Amino acid sequence: MTDTVEKVDYSSTLYLPQTDFPMRAGLPQKEPEMVKRWQEMSLYKKLRASAAGREKFVLHDGPPYANGNIHIGHALNKILKDVITRSFQMRGFDANYVPGWDCHGLPIEWKIEEKYREKGKNKDEVPVNEFRQECRDFAANWISIQSQEFKRLGIEGDFENPYTTMNFHAEARIAGELLKIAKSGQLYRGSKPVMWSVVERTALAEAEVEYADVESDTIWVKFPVVEGAEDLKGNSVVIWTTTPWTIPGNRAISFSSRFPYGLYEVESATNDFGPQPGEKLIFATRLADEAAAKAKLTLKFLRDVAPEELAAITAAHPLADLGYDFPVPLLDGDHVTDDAGTGFVHTAPGHGREDFDAWMASARELEARGISSRIPFTVDDAGFYTADAPGFDGARVMDDNGKKGDANDRVIKALIAADKLFARGRLKHSYPHSWRSKKPVIFRNTPQWFVYMDKDLGDATTLRTRALAAIDDTRFVPAGGQNRLRAMIETRPDWVLSRQRAWGVPIAVFVNENGEVLLDDAVNARILEAFEAEGADAWFADGARERFLGARASEGWTQVRDILDVWFDSGSTHSFVLEDRPDLKWPADVYLEGSDQHRGWFHSSLLESCATRGRAPYNAVVTHGFTMDEQGRKMSKSLGNTVVPQDVMKESGADILRLWVMTTDYWEDQRLGKTIIQTNIDAYRKLRNTVRWMLGTLAHDTGEEIALADMPELEQLMLHRLAELDKVVREGYDGFDFKKITRSLIDFSNVELSAFYFDVRKDALYCDAPSSLKRRSALAVIRKLFDCLVTWLAPMLPFTMEEAWLSRNPSAVSVHLEQFPSVPAEWLNPALDEKWEKIRKVRTVVTGALEIERREKRIGSSLEAAPVVHVGDAELFKALEGQDFAEICITSAISVVADEGPVDAFRLAEVGKVSVEPRLAEGRKCARSWKITPDVGSDPEYPDVSARDAAALRELAARH
Repeated sequence: MTDTVEKVDYSSTLYLPQTDFPMRAGLPQKEPEMVKRWQEMSLYKKLRASAAGREKFVLHDGPPYANGNIHIGHALNKILKDVITRSFQMRGFDANYVPGWDCHGLPIEWKIEEKYREKGKNKDEVPVNEFRQECRDFAANWISIQSQEFKRLGIEGDFENPYTTMNFHAEARIAGELLKIAKSGQLYRGSKPVMWSVVERTALAEAEVEYADVESDTIWVKFPVVEGAEDLKGNSVVIWTTTPWTIPGNRAISFSSRFPYGLYEVESATNDFGPQPGEKLIFATRLADEAAAKAKLTLKFLRDVAPEELAAITAAHPLADLGYDFPVPLLDGDHVTDDAGTGFVHTAPGHGREDFDAWMASARELEARGISSRIPFTVDDAGFYTADAPGFDGARVMDDNGKKGDANDRVIKALIAADKLFARGRLKHSYPHSWRSKKPVIFRNTPQWFVYMDKDLGDATTLRTRALAAIDDTRFVPAGGQNRLRAMIETRPDWVLSRQRAWGVPIAVFVNENGEVLLDDAVNARILEAFEAEGADAWFADGARERFLGARASEGWTQVRDILDVWFDSGSTHSFVLEDRPDLKWPADVYLEGSDQHRGWFHSSLLESCATRGRAPYNAVVTHGFTMDEQGRKMSKSLGNTVVPQDVMKESGADILRLWVMTTDYWEDQRLGKTIIQTNIDAYRKLRNTVRWMLGTLAHDTGEEIALADMPELEQLMLHRLAELDKVVREGYDGFDFKKITRSLIDFSNVELSAFYFDVRKDALYCDAPSSLKRRSALAVIRKLFDCLVTWLAPMLPFTMEEAWLSRNPSAVSVHLEQFPSVPAEWLNPALDEKWEKIRKVRTVVTGALEIERREKRIGSSLEAAPVVHVGDAELFKALEGQDFAEICITSAISVVADEGPVDAFRLAEVGKVSVEPRLAEGRKCARSWKITPDVGSDPEYPDVSARDAAALRELAARH
């Protein structure tokens, strides 16, 4: 009879997935269209309107520099910021993102100068405000370009009204912040050694340098003792330095009273120059033999030299015959060590911070001894020696290209001629370079403008103590950032603000001949009013001095022409962005930048805000590492290992780049390359297919809600997992731990949904009758799964989740206007989770056994099987009671027996007391569900399907 049954195509009677959401994402083509849609619909304004009245959450954007296309570091940074603001927006906050740009400073000025040089023009021959306008135009062009590139990444923010440091209001506020600091007595003009770029002709701050290895000349120099103990006179103190060119600036020698020194006599020498037998020299005891080896000689110890004897010594400068005929005192200094050199530190107060500090600490005592404490200016801004370095006319420390000049060689030759060179050598060591020009800097004594770090501010605090207290009150993610910033603040010198350039906000103050700043409210008001209307160009306009001073123009005040360090600009952004925009608030909830900004924007913002407001402008600081290639090497064009975000977006899409950011340990340095991109493409495809299957299945959803208590256990389990994930997601977004969220959601999608729940429920969803509680419950749960997963992932993958949401809800405006779904606490059911852990444990043994059967081609699919499962563990057996275990294992039938099972049954070592005997299912194959059951044909109206499918067909027919 079965052979005569007419074959019927039952596919139209199945609830198979139906969706227009494509398997192939086509992100490179689709994403730009979505960006255009968001712009045309004014999504940003809709977000602001929807959030009106909510509590504000503010991430303040650290401004990138407006001078080139964005790179992978920009992409990492902006994606992280976008995810944070979107996630808070979708959790009930008004999370407005205002992008900003840093516009002043040397890199832009340098680009305009390069154009001039190409045309044979001299910058100094061009009116300063004409030059500044060219800088302004250059920055504006790159702001426009970068804005489009950021939008292409999916960044949502107020790009129509960003902040820029060159905006007139911003320039007025930056100048106003400086005037606040001046009025509080924290600003002063002083002469100190600062890092100076000969190439760029300006002072640099710590944040503007990076360190690279260089090979330097090193010299050991003899300083003859002219005053001291009788048996020490005529002998020499020996110093060691890696900067021979600073010898003309020497004014003292530092030693340490913490370790022993000795007097030594040269016994033998095999050198071409330097000490000869009979000469007596003083060294730190631990370093004497090492120094002797450098000069190819042997020493004989004569006696110890006590600290008080060293302090009583006055030496002569080794180049006294060239005009350096002044006494060189010995100073006890905490910075002296005995781990290298000679135990004596050549002290040139115009060329090093520690040298300067040691000299100034002794200045009063030196003056009392008749020794001038004046610090010489031995090197000019171009790296040439000045009149304070007699005997070296025309010598240069460094040239315009950052190459070593002839100063070292000329000093060394002069020391040899004077018989004062003990030894010479070469040393490879780390040395500061300008991060812009990549050329070495020098330490040079110049008049600059500073902010005191340790001056009492009238409330028993100093800028340093305020900043340290603010660090303690700030949340750092990762926590190690707190110690890093604290260490920098604890040891940093006074803040040098001035730069000798043209493109920036001027230090808009007037000074008298004593260096005192004019503190006149009326003058300051005129300055700020002009800046507000005309920008900082007003300071450089003809007649500016008379305009601002008014009646005081005749008093002899001098207009300062230096500009502010750009870090002061960016450090002041909190004042004109957070305080002045009604759509933001002060302080910010969070600042997020790369870890280099502990010495940059985090640092300058902290100091500026503590100087003017007594606290940090942020409540939390989040830092990310840097992107390396797949081998962990720094990306560089010369190595050809750079990853260009524009290329990734063009080939794969922005959401792939965003998924990489979300799955990486961004707190540390992370890696990126073709293999890693492909890994993320594969992960994205799986995630997309999960979303696609849900969309297809929900095409049959009626929106019916099913009471939790009425749902089957498996649906209750999925809701329990959603409740658990809701906590993971919310805590992850609060903790800026995006990898934890993505890992949890991807694993949930792949392991618990696609490979388990969806697989188990496909039969019920496709084949059950419309009235089936199991099918209706599954649809209700999948609806909740979709809503949660898509909204939870929307901050991370905004393009894909927008596409998915609109596919499901065609009348919706945007998923980004939604809130994360509210997950009821009653969904949590740990006991049920524990029970299903046991069920799934037994299931793994069944699937393991069936996998062997498939591999050996004894079955084609699991529906051909009807295994016998032996369970010798009472708890596991109890968990299976009442379950449709065949459905859970996706077999046509299954038998569960409470025993240990035969010896040859399949077992898994990790699951004890469970074994499986594979058996073939008995009966016929249902033409509709493909299950093999004995009841196929039991309904004469539907002779080729199972009883379950026959009932479903009858119900479907009745509905039509």
